[in-house]
Amino acid sequence: MNKLKFSILLLLCSFFFVNCSSDNSSDNSQIPVDTKPATPEKWAERDLTRAIALTDTTVAHYFTGSDMTLHRYYNPYTHSTSSEVGSVWMYTSAIEAVNSVMDALNDMKESVPDLYNANYSRYEDLLSKLYSGLEYYAGTYTLTSYTQTKQWTVYSVDRGSAAGTANVEGDKNVYDDQEWLTRELMRSYQITGKKEYLDKAEYLAGYILDGWDCTLDANGQEIGGITWGPSYVTKHSCSNAPLVSSLVWLSKIYSGKSDSLTYRKIDENGHRYTVNEEKDKYYLDCAEKIYNWQKKYLMMPDGVYYDLIGATQNTPQYETVDGIQYRQGIPLSTPSGIAYTYNSGTMLSGGADLYSVTKDDGYLSDIKSLTNSTFSVFAEKGAAREGYYSYPLDGFSTWFNDVLMRGYLAAFQFDSDASLPLSTFQDNLDYAYTNYLYKGMLPTSLLVGWSKTPANNNTEAMFEFAFASEYAMLSHYARQMKG
Repeated sequence: MNKLKFSILLLLCSFFFVNCSSDNSSDNSQIPVDTKPATPEKWAERDLTRAIALTDTTVAHYFTGSDMTLHRYYNPYTHSTSSEVGSVWMYTSAIEAVNSVMDALNDMKESVPDLYNANYSRYEDLLSKLYSGLEYYAGTYTLTSYTQTKQWTVYSVDRGSAAGTANVEGDKNVYDDQEWLTRELMRSYQITGKKEYLDKAEYLAGYILDGWDCTLDANGQEIGGITWGPSYVTKHSCSNAPLVSSLVWLSKIYSGKSDSLTYRKIDENGHRYTVNEEKDKYYLDCAEKIYNWQKKYLMMPDGVYYDLIGATQNTPQYETVDGIQYRQGIPLSTPSGIAYTYNSGTMLSGGADLYSVTKDDGYLSDIKSLTNSTFSVFAEKGAAREGYYSYPLDGFSTWFNDVLMRGYLAAFQFDSDASLPLSTFQDNLDYAYTNYLYKGMLPTSLLVGWSKTPANNNTEAMFEFAFASEYAMLSHYARQMKG
């Protein structure tokens, strides 16, 4: 073989190595990564293009039927789809990815009109289909809360056999599921302007706030906090902080308007009564008191957040006042559980959104501290690959990390220190996309890759949607960076 032919062959081999996916690489050697585009606009366009590709592939592999049934796992190596149907929480991750892509397309409409024209309308149609499919998780039941007994239509953990028939009794519905949905409904409204999304978001917000423990302690102060679900007594980070941003967004929508609502409270004698208040004030007040409650009771000594705080009783308690039954408040016990990335991520987002409205320097101080604390606690340099930062991978941490990343993105508006953690998410995604992309999918471990055993590569739908959403959200970050 002459030198020219050898050089061409070597060049082709090098190109194949860098640009094709590794279907079973798990060694810790340094593999070349792709080079970021030269300008912020090109970088953002590339991120968004990747987000669209990942979303399209994930929708194609994990959804079946016109009713949008989401299957939890797919294995790109064995081409097998699990029979297990995803929970409503998992389903919401698909809505998040579509929202993120549509938001980025709107943001870049003028700079990449061809990309916008080719994708926005079809994603708007996909979003509508997803919300139609969501109704298979909907069900109706009657709840006795701290202030009233009322019928609600909310979303079950599990999918029903037909729209509106899901079982939402007992532990079949939890407040955090409603909160993730409220957030995405709010985003869908902000992106599309369709009032149906706003109406549903407000309805769910009302249901969740009905779960706020407004009973009074011995000092006449609200016990506060939202339990994990109506049938639980433990109060979780994930059933409180995720609502904060949505409430701030609602307050912004109604700022300066006379729209009002009614809600129920408790006086010092235990009597329940109705209050009428303007929406902008009510939503902002609720956002602040939820944020402050979580900061007071669930912040760990290292500055991140506990998973939950228990109660002095193991089951919900009830009392009768004026001949009517209500849920009774239970004193708090002690916080517990490990720190998950998403519990801090929602406080980052919530703090940033509160600061954007109130300009209270206390929130700015909080987000600066939490940005540093989370990166110190959760990011580990060189653990999986030299020169890269790893984040937790246990359980559902891949999606939890997505929530943390969007917290960093919210904080970045006011704290330039969030640039470092955002860049690590960018680097990890880019590394995996260059080296491990296989049949349009990314492995759960972005820095290690796929398992050498094909059968072990079952991949969660919500993880693939999280990667897609992250790429779309990072396109906003990319546009703010210098080339």
